[in-house]
Amino acid sequence: MRLGVMFDRDLPPEQLIPFAKALDETSVDDLWVVEDLGWTGGISSAATALAVTSRLRVGIGIAPAPLRNPMLLAMELANLARVHPGRLAAGIGHGVQDWMRQVGAAPPSPLALLEETVTAVRALLRGETVTLHGKSVHLDGVSLVHPPAVAPPVLTGVKSPRSLALSGRVAQGTIVPEGIGPAQLPGILEQIGAADGDDHELVVFTFLNTGTEAAEAAKPTVEGQAAFLGIAPEDVAMADGSPEEAAAQVKSLWAAGADTVAVRPLGSDPLRHVTALLSAL
Repeated sequence: MRLGVMFDRDLPPEQLIPFAKALDETSVDDLWVVEDLGWTGGISSAATALAVTSRLRVGIGIAPAPLRNPMLLAMELANLARVHPGRLAAGIGHGVQDWMRQVGAAPPSPLALLEETVTAVRALLRGETVTLHGKSVHLDGVSLVHPPAVAPPVLTGVKSPRSLALSGRVAQGTIVPEGIGPAQLPGILEQIGAADGDDHELVVFTFLNTGTEAAEAAKPTVEGQAAFLGIAPEDVAMADGSPEEAAAQVKSLWAAGADTVAVRPLGSDPLRHVTALLSAL
């Protein structure tokens, strides 16, 4: 059971360095960085966080496949994996389709693109020479000159049943978005096809708020996530309330099948929430 913390996209990028250094001194296992259109790039954020820490695993959550040529993505991930062995987890997703259309990158088949991207990137990271002429990905005899000795795990950030099944087939883990509660995890694991004993990692993102002062300011964020999930805002599962209540909700996600729970602290003082959660845990 791993505990991760997300560096929220709304925080100024220059705060990532002190944030990562502070987390590296705690018992937290992971630091997750984001890649959302207009906010920040996941590869540069991961490289920054890895460079200023010595212990944390850094997860990329989530690189949109339509914006990332699989060869270039594999090159970037291989560099990070060689410089920081054993400390990288690479998340790849469909990308928000409205955002992809805004930049002229919406694929005709998001499922095909994601499957072909993950398949190609994993093979390249294993040091293989890849030829793939799929629906969306076209590679002709390419390979990495400097593949990592140990390939980093490649996970997919997905939520629909067909995408979850795809993740179970081709990825080493699945990242589910903020708002998913413990009652939904058994069904998600079934859709992935993960069984007890499998090494397929289930990562669950969840909002964290250990007080009342951040709740009102975070209301638009929660409402936006509810719209993304197609649920009512009051149905967005969160680790909130007192530190003890938030800790209980994190534990319930682990108990329901999450291998890693990555909390996304709300508000402008994220470390305060993390410290309170760790004390309660």
